[in-house]
Amino acid sequence: MKLLITGSSGLLVLNLALEAMATHEVVGVDRAKLKSPPFPVVAADLLGPGEVDRVLDEARPDAIIHCAALADLEACESDPELARTLNAGLPRALAKASHARGLQMVQISTDAVFDGTKSGSYVEEDAPHPISVYAKTKLDGERGVLEEHPEAIVARVNFYGWSLSGRRSLAEFFFHNLTNNKSITGYTDVIFCPMHVSHLGGVLLAMLAKKMSGLYHAVGPEPMSKYRFGIEIARRFGLNDGEISPRSIHTSTLIAQRANNLYLSTDKLSTALGTVLPSFSTGLDLFYQQAELGYPQKLRSYAQ
Repeated sequence: MKLLITGSSGLLVLNLALEAMATHEVVGVDRAKLKSPPFPVVAADLLGPGEVDRVLDEARPDAIIHCAALADLEACESDPELARTLNAGLPRALAKASHARGLQMVQISTDAVFDGTKSGSYVEEDAPHPISVYAKTKLDGERGVLEEHPEAIVARVNFYGWSLSGRRSLAEFFFHNLTNNKSITGYTDVIFCPMHVSHLGGVLLAMLAKKMSGLYHAVGPEPMSKYRFGIEIARRFGLNDGEISPRSIHTSTLIAQRANNLYLSTDKLSTALGTVLPSFSTGLDLFYQQAELGYPQKLRSYAQ
């Protein structure tokens, strides 16, 4: 299968592409951030007139995985129009063009479409209630994709791993600060379900292989606070977890609102795949092993 993946320099895409290259032909779409990528990349700004059609006709993929987005929550609050264009308008345009060409499509969405007030886990049938510009525009993107391409997959995700810049995931934040003996905080009242990005890549490829469609929660199976997440990172790397201070999200100076509970049930996904999703401990072990094997340096070499 030939895969076209948008946003090639992003945390998810770079790791996903490396995961997919073993069994698929991969083509990326990027605005020249990658200097020496390990896979072919089409240079394009998909917001330009006619660019979506040009890229699809040039690459001729069997499926598209749309990851590119404005994912900085504060930036979305500052420029809601750009957020709407990137997070809602572009996915709809890609879905329409993909459907017209008979291509499979995966739209990457977010767990943040919920307001976090539910007790227990959210299932796919729960009504979303986004509380930030980012979340609202991503929800609009979900709906636009499924309207234009009913056979598409929409995957709500939350992931961590090593990135091109070294600053794109919460795991990197904890690791780099603790490695440099810097004191940091971790939110005790924000619950989420992190999945290692390489495991997420495998899940997305499996979903495509099974020709699944519709909405799925593609997150880790284990909920935890962001404070606990930091503690787990510290202990796995033998770093000082005493440098992480527990804190409430309500004491932060962040502009965009964050939900307290983003515990998403993965029962629908694991049932559809016929397998148990990788555990958090398995993902954390992989994150550690990648560091030991020089994987972060390998990623950075693609930008040099």
